[in-house]
Amino acid sequence: TKLKQARDTGYQLLAAGESSQAAVIAAIQILEDSPLFNAGKGAVYTFDGEHELDASIMNGKTLNAGAVSGVKTVKSPIALAEEVMENSVHVMLSGEGAEVFAKQQGLALVDNHYFDTDARYQSLLKAKQQLAEKEKQLKDFQAAHQTLNNEYKYGTVGAVALDKSGTLTAGTSTGGMTAKRFGRVGDAPIIGAGTFAENESCAVSATGHGEYFIRYTVAADVCARVKYQGKTISQAGDEVINGVLKPIGGTGGVIIVDREGNMSMPFNTSGMYRASKSNTQATYVGIFKGE
Repeated sequence: TKLKQARDTGYQLLAAGESSQAAVIAAIQILEDSPLFNAGKGAVYTFDGEHELDASIMNGKTLNAGAVSGVKTVKSPIALAEEVMENSVHVMLSGEGAEVFAKQQGLALVDNHYFDTDARYQSLLKAKQQLAEKEKQLKDFQAAHQTLNNEYKYGTVGAVALDKSGTLTAGTSTGGMTAKRFGRVGDAPIIGAGTFAENESCAVSATGHGEYFIRYTVAADVCARVKYQGKTISQAGDEVINGVLKPIGGTGGVIIVDREGNMSMPFNTSGMYRASKSNTQATYVGIFKGE
């Protein structure tokens, strides 16, 4: 499967002595290039029938980070996030400006229709139909949007890695939420919410209902609990995902790796596509709870 391919590609780079940053980028690009995930090719549609892509990356050694939001013509948003981190004085670029920068950096540009897939288009039509019906009842687009099923809010891809130098990296890439409007930005490009890495504690990438992950700075909170309370990543992840988010309706999950290479992948939904590989733990792939 694509998930295994992404994981194994990242792992092979680490085994060959490459950086965790290189491994994270390589793994995410495989998922961006697959129509199966809500990132890159296969990204969901906005309300207006376009694709607006978000991504971010963070290096746990330098705490350097790069992020892009609302880009429409950049083939690999995670590659652009890395360019922002390495070759600009900024952390986050958005929209047209980010695309001008991508062009300057010589990144692959594509027509917005490159990201089209029939399955996502059908999802948009279904979502718009749901919204229209609910809007009639509720007389309010915002209230209608809150009633959209969770299936329209997920599919973000992410990767976290630890390399032999002890550097942690986290990266995240997404097409956002089906039928999103008004230039909505979720947690994926927001450092501390959807992505966070710090060598003293952990690296985290999140997927889920982004508004909650932003408000509760989920990725940073997990690492703070590890750093300041001495919790394990499985304790910290469980506390945030099931203790903080679940009671308020914040659905989703995170993947976490700590500075010792321990891994944890908690989620509070029925399933989350996830895979891991390390030289100290059993290789793993799962979709549903308890697998």
